[in-house]
Amino acid sequence: MQRNSRIKLIVSVLAIIICFAAFIRPLAMSVKQGLDLQGGTHVVLQAQDTPDAKVDDDALNRSISIIERRVNELGLTEPVIQRQGKDRIIVELPGVKDPEQAIAMLGRTAMLEFKDMNGNTVLTGKDLKDSKASVDQAGRPVVTLQFNEEGKKKFGELTAANVGNQIAILLDGEVLTAPRVSEPITGGSAQITGSRDAKEAEHLAILLRSGSLPVKLEIVENRTVGPTLGQDSKDKSIKAFAIGLSGVFLFMLVFYRLSGLVADIVLLLYTLLLLGCMKGLNATLTLPGIAGIILSIGMAVDANVLIFERFKEEIRTGKTLRASINSGFSRAFVTILDSNVTTLMAAAVLFYLGTGPVRGFAVTLALGVLMSMFTAITVTKFILNALVGSQFTKNPFLYGAGHSEKKEEAAK
Repeated sequence: MQRNSRIKLIVSVLAIIICFAAFIRPLAMSVKQGLDLQGGTHVVLQAQDTPDAKVDDDALNRSISIIERRVNELGLTEPVIQRQGKDRIIVELPGVKDPEQAIAMLGRTAMLEFKDMNGNTVLTGKDLKDSKASVDQAGRPVVTLQFNEEGKKKFGELTAANVGNQIAILLDGEVLTAPRVSEPITGGSAQITGSRDAKEAEHLAILLRSGSLPVKLEIVENRTVGPTLGQDSKDKSIKAFAIGLSGVFLFMLVFYRLSGLVADIVLLLYTLLLLGCMKGLNATLTLPGIAGIILSIGMAVDANVLIFERFKEEIRTGKTLRASINSGFSRAFVTILDSNVTTLMAAAVLFYLGTGPVRGFAVTLALGVLMSMFTAITVTKFILNALVGSQFTKNPFLYGAGHSEKKEEAAK
């Protein structure tokens, strides 16, 4: 029994320490980072009524979907696109390299029109099937359009009726090109020329492919966080995290000795599990999120403090170490559950009512609470029982339960 307990103790402690040393850095670096940590652009778009369309829930939701497609096709990593209130959309583009060009694409309505020589609109973006950036025979960047069946018919009729004349292709009311028709085009495809380079042609193709916005969007806020500022915030956050973790470690060692050492080792596992959950849920780590992690570390230790104080009370009644541990965990469980449930409720309210960084704080706080309950109630108990079973020491003082007993004996 004693030998088995020692094996469990050594294996579990070494496994936690080795896993922490091996995986903490790659895991922390793999969690996606928010705008405030890696720099980027924060844009707020205001939806406005037009004579053709009014702002409502359906129009705003469709606008969000179109913006998501545009941003995703730009190849930007980990964008955040969410609704704010009744008529606003928040777009965060972490790590964006060309913010001006990206922002210019967000609010464009992308209304494509083909007009005949009399100015009549014959085709629109609704008649498009696909659009791709390519180059023509002279090596110039062009956007190749592929029409659907209805658009193919309309475009054939348009070109047949305007042989020898120009037709205008407009985007958001601006003429992109006005080619002269030499013969009817019935194949269902066309090319837009006039792009300055391949990148501009690709962006135009993305706009047309993603579709036109149902309402007009105006940029009312544009805030850019430089990569240097983001890196500085990240460095300070790591420093704060290290200081907070070291302070907690020292506190537990001083006040609870071997029990505190067990809690500190389990805290390493807790940190790994928390980051692993964030990675698995694809959560975004922000500055408030880091604050939530640091706060949840304190709450994780708080659960251990409750357990260890109960443990000390049981020792004072004359129970054995193992009986005191089991009784301490049982008596502290209800208190830990009550406090953590109320915290989870607060996190749920913050997530439901908050936006952006506030939601990030709520997510990390809730995950931290769940992980702290799991590690404190299961892993800490397992290792403490293995420690007691190994009979490394039977002195209650080394488990943080010595001062009160000595004072009581002196008083007698």
